[in-house]
Formats: sequence, structure tokens, C-alpha cells
Amino acid sequence: MENSERLDTRIVILGDETTTAIGDVKAMGWVGRVIARTPVEDPIIDIYNVPSPGETSASLVERWSQEVQRRFRPETDNRLVIALGNSDASEGISVSRSRLNLATVIDEARRSEISVFVVGPPPSFNKALNYEIEHLATGYEDVCNRRGVTFVDFFHPLVDHEGYNLELEASARNMPGQTGYGLMAWLVLNRGWYQWLGLEEAEE
Repeated sequence: MENSERLDTRIVILGDETTTAIGDVKAMGWVGRVIARTPVEDPIIDIYNVPSPGETSASLVERWSQEVQRRFRPETDNRLVIALGNSDASEGISVSRSRLNLATVIDEARRSEISVFVVGPPPSFNKALNYEIEHLATGYEDVCNRRGVTFVDFFHPLVDHEGYNLELEASARNMPGQTGYGLMAWLVLNRGWYQWLGLEEAEE
């Protein structure tokens, strides 16, 4: 389909505080960097980032529909980015329950003809917690693979990355900085973002 025939697109990004720019002196975060590298004029693509601090998969199930209904329109190509946090691990939610929660949102969205793109949980400053987060990330990826949904793994590329971990250690909130957010944006952009949107990759 030619661009002139394509519907305008609306994307809602749901996630925790890692979808904000907290800790980034450039105030972009990974979401801002991804938007900056996304052609948004032909077709028109409007991106709405709706973070909820401490988001778990359980709270995602509770709020996702209401959030997208406020921003989507019947005449637009409606798309959902689920940026999963790592709070399920710290809140003691089982991996099986986390998987079910994600599956519920994906399945409900697709029944409403909403295309879904999933970003996995990033590593934590708490090294002991990373064992649980790894299982969580693997479980989420399996849910997406079974449904043919694009999944971007943040955990494995970042868990041992020196620059990412140095920023977590230096941050009062244990949040990434420019290096970490830049890496996260690179992973999103190079692991299926343009293909999901049906766009040519932005020129360097």
C-alpha cells in the first residue's frame, strides 16, 4: 500500500518509569530517542507515552484498555507498545502469573485489531533480583513468540554492560542515563521497530 493510502497511526506506549526520561540529562529517555528516529509525517504517526511508576503486569491488565480508549480513534491505525518493567520480580508475582497477564493484554488488544509490540524488562541495580528478572524476561519472550508478536529483549544485552551498570550505580534512583537509554533505544530500533510500523529505516 502506498503511503498516501495509509491510515494515520496512533501508538500508545504503556510502561513504568523507565519509559520516561528520569536520569537522562538530555531529557529524552529511550522513548524520546526512538521517536526522534521515527518518520512521523508520511503517514502521520502520533505517539503517546503513558508511564505508570512501578507498573506490574497486574496493573497493566487493569489500566491498558482505559488508557488506549482515550487516545485511539476508529479511523486510525491503532498500535500498542507494552514496555514491561521488572516490578513483578520485586513484588513477588510468579512468572506464570506474569505470563498470563501479558497474554491477556495481547489477546484482548488483538481482538480489538490493535497491533502489539513488546519490550522486555531491563536489568535491575539489585544483582540478586536479576536472577528472577531473567526468568521473567524469558517467560515474556515465550508468550510473544507463541503469538507472533515482536519482542525486544532488554535484559540479556544490558545485564553485564559496564556503561549501563555504572549509570545505575551512580543514579540516586538507580535509573539509566544517556548511555543506558541510548542502548535501549538502539535495541528497539534495530529489533523490529521499523518493520512493525511498515516503514523504511531512518537514514543515518
